[in-house]
Amino acid sequence: MTQEDSSTNTHTKTVALSKCLAGLPLSSHRPAPETLESGEPGSASHPSACASPQVSLQYSSSGKWRHTCGGSLVANNWVLTAAHCISSSRTYRVVLGRHSLSTEEPGSLAIKVSKLVVHKDWNSSQLSKGNDIAMLKLAQSVSLTDKIQLACLPPAGTILPNNYPCYVTGWGRLQTNGASPDILQQGRLLVVDYATCSRSDWWGSSVKTNMVCAGGDGVISSCNGDSGGPLNCQAANGQWTVHGIVSFGSTLGCNYYHKPSVFTRVSNYIDWIHSVMANN
Repeated sequence: MTQEDSSTNTHTKTVALSKCLAGLPLSSHRPAPETLESGEPGSASHPSACASPQVSLQYSSSGKWRHTCGGSLVANNWVLTAAHCISSSRTYRVVLGRHSLSTEEPGSLAIKVSKLVVHKDWNSSQLSKGNDIAMLKLAQSVSLTDKIQLACLPPAGTILPNNYPCYVTGWGRLQTNGASPDILQQGRLLVVDYATCSRSDWWGSSVKTNMVCAGGDGVISSCNGDSGGPLNCQAANGQWTVHGIVSFGSTLGCNYYHKPSVFTRVSNYIDWIHSVMANN
């Protein structure tokens, strides 16, 4: 996750699903957004044991693979993640069907990434403009199993109401500057609507309508290493849908009060997602 402001808040997650977004201040008066990719993983405090489209995006460093971000499998050979997770100078792979990062679990797969497609309007120096979205093409298609599933995407333009319950998942830090878990974590976050999240005492103008805010209770959030991972929300028909991609949090710290985790709003990019898959 990237960070827009920072803090010394060190609450751990004590509810069943948690994450923490970090950020760096934009000024001495307002915290700035900061992304949460890892080299520094992000967090959640309760293990998530169910099969899901969640993947671990890893890069090669000194002969080892290191977790840097999350992602969601949206087609047999495509993963959805955050643009700020991607560096053209790195070699990536995606690990699917994994619960424990350190364990070669039966049914899990590690697949090289053959192509990186970052949204053309993403600008790493202008995080608050949004468009923090990227697609990763896998070197080979994967078969779906009881451990590897496809993410469901929301209808284009869908806007979730205030206080709608969702879950963020990932291997991000368990608290600000805290440890990175080996086991996939999840945290329950309530959506904060744009009218509230854009208030000056929340995120102000750092938040745009192409984003989704969730959390801000000062207890549960996404954190470094959760970036790129999904915000999962259950529809009325019971279907779990990826409404957000972990983008940034506050440099004041993960789980900082009134600085909810900020996600790329997936429903704003449905046409782009389908276009990338069709043309690559």
